[in-house]
Amino acid sequence: MQRYSVFAVAREALRFHKGWQRAWRSPAPKKRYDAIIVGAGGHGLATAYWLGRNHGIRNVAILEKGWLGGGNTGRNTTIIRSNYLQDPSAAIYEKSRSLYETMSQDLNYNVMFSPRGVIMLAQTHHEVRGYQRTAHANALQGVTTEFIGPDRVKKLVPIINIHGPRYPVLGGLWQARGGTARHDAVAWGYARACSDMGMDVIQQCEVTAIRRDGGRVTGVATTKGDIACDKLGLVVAGHSGVLADMAGFRLPIESVALQALVSEPIKPCMDVVVMANTVHGYMSQSDKGEMVIGGGADGYNNYTQRGSFHHIEETVRALVETFPMISRLKMLRQWGGIVDMTGDRSPILSKTPVDGIFVNCGWGTGGFKAIPGSGWAMAELMAKGTSPLADPFSMFRFREGRFIDESVAAGVAH
Repeated sequence: MQRYSVFAVAREALRFHKGWQRAWRSPAPKKRYDAIIVGAGGHGLATAYWLGRNHGIRNVAILEKGWLGGGNTGRNTTIIRSNYLQDPSAAIYEKSRSLYETMSQDLNYNVMFSPRGVIMLAQTHHEVRGYQRTAHANALQGVTTEFIGPDRVKKLVPIINIHGPRYPVLGGLWQARGGTARHDAVAWGYARACSDMGMDVIQQCEVTAIRRDGGRVTGVATTKGDIACDKLGLVVAGHSGVLADMAGFRLPIESVALQALVSEPIKPCMDVVVMANTVHGYMSQSDKGEMVIGGGADGYNNYTQRGSFHHIEETVRALVETFPMISRLKMLRQWGGIVDMTGDRSPILSKTPVDGIFVNCGWGTGGFKAIPGSGWAMAELMAKGTSPLADPFSMFRFREGRFIDESVAAGVAH
């Protein structure tokens, strides 16, 4: 793999940039692999990466029906945090946050990780009590957070209105080491590292059937032919139920669209991420100056990746009271991603009723922040059959009553 550095950039500048190699190979699929990962988004690529790096499993194919990173990985608002209430959630998200800190060095690819900090606003007395509780839980979990008052919030976010007529800012849960990263770069960096380990990243290759011999997986049928494997990882977000149906089992998830939008670019005015759960909107400013704005998921099941007018109205209306300045901005673009939601709003990383098939899904509206930790846990589960990070998130917890209820604990699962 060609190593990226300031010296490489200078060298290629002198050669008119004609010496750069392709970041990853585009091979034809082989007849058989030790493991196949379906889904070349962040979670799927991270799973393949850690299979190779931590467990030495490198005869791996990552299959993608579209283009690499073209699903939710390229359609999110890039928030990274780990201040969750429940212990299993805090463990996997904190693992992920810590891996983001060294990702650029580990992959030799700049993912533009920006530990700018994340504030979750408390705008009701109920939220104040809830976030204080979370701060105490985080202290026991080893996750560094603190509850701050409205004056500190105003100092961190000068453009905020803390005296809103309906929902004044009463404080906030502050995680200084949270932040954002460049979503496309995360996928590209993992793809480049996987290709360098000899793995095959195969785009435009849709899985059309899953082959079984009795209760065990034997391979998949694709638009590029049949491919055999010993282990199969399904990491396809909102389409997880479709793949599970091919394999002959059902998942306790539903798929909905989650929408977001960005404003026209403006001068820097906000250098932290702010989440306002009472009104259900969140906002940060990108490196290009755009205000990145998101809100809640659609209230009905769908597979659309487009925006809708009602979302603009509901989300912006919710944020204008807290950030009056955005009322004067023009919208630049809007989009949607297909997210898969579980009943307790926590993910599924699990074995399945079919031997050799593993599933990683159910991240709902907050999957980007979990990419490296999710890949670490999923790879360990596929390699060893068990993982301390993944085991609490088994798909069978719903029939056993072992819920990890972040929807009640956090009020929102972003």
